[in-house]
Amino acid sequence: MTMRKYAIGLALLLAGCGKQGALAPVPPNPPPVAPINAARAPTPDEMLQQPTQSIPTRVDDPIRSSQERPDDRFNLPPPRG
Repeated sequence: MTMRKYAIGLALLLAGCGKQGALAPVPPNPPPVAPINAARAPTPDEMLQQPTQSIPTRVDDPIRSSQERPDDRFNLPPPRG
């Protein structure tokens, strides 16, 4: 029973560890500088958004799984050793 109370207490402590406020730089560190040719420095939310180039589009396989694939001379079994 003591171990169960210990586990519940530990779970409650870990549940309270999440940050609830907005992102801000730590006091001795300066905020990020504005990029060259930018009118202002980006906000933390703007910096967390991924650019569209980093989100690749899906490339469909030209051969469907129901079709038989041609022989591939480079598809070799792993070496025994």
